[in-house]
Amino acid sequence: MTTSDSGKDITLRIAQNPEADELLSRSPLAALVGMLLDQQVPMEWAFTGPYTLAERMGSDDLDAGRIAAYDPDAFTELFTTKPALHRYPGSMAQRVQQLCQFLVAEYDGDASAVWRDAATGDELLERLNALPGFGTQKARIFLALLGKQFGVRPKGWRQAAGPYGEAGSHRSVADITGPESLSEVRAYKQEAKAAAKTAKTKTTAKTTAKTAKTAKSAKKPGG
Repeated sequence: MTTSDSGKDITLRIAQNPEADELLSRSPLAALVGMLLDQQVPMEWAFTGPYTLAERMGSDDLDAGRIAAYDPDAFTELFTTKPALHRYPGSMAQRVQQLCQFLVAEYDGDASAVWRDAATGDELLERLNALPGFGTQKARIFLALLGKQFGVRPKGWRQAAGPYGEAGSHRSVADITGPESLSEVRAYKQEAKAAAKTAKTKTTAKTTAKTAKTAKSAKKPGG
């Protein structure tokens, strides 16, 4: 367990696994890798990944320099060995290695340097967005996680995190502090997915209707 910038002990409850959560709480790189893996798999699976990877590498932590220099095929095997670390172990192994290579090149392998001296939320968002495998949404979610649970709060961090930075929200891993909040976040995600599917269906229906109307008009004399 480490101490946040606000002086409080960090105790994450994202993986819902004591050993995995302990690693996430003390290892900036493990937290970044967990966020990277949080795609198309349950959140607990994604954030348990760093702990499983460290175990398979015979260590109690992840080291960016070691991962960056690892033989790509051997590193992929660490992901694909059953039980696999991800639904898409091959591509995720490549992304994790690319992330670590970037950290070595830009931050001397120190993951925490990505946010340590960021003066504003916008600057931090820009840095996170530049990480391999991190799009804007993932960068905002991780920024919110840093602010809400790690005490990393440069000026304007909530605004930079967008809706994920809202106090009292249950939108993402940034808001998970235990089983109950995990269920609330999962329910929100399911509702958002259903709403997006409904909106897509309506758009498709409107497009189909418009196309049919245009085709009908074109058949009319003088059309």
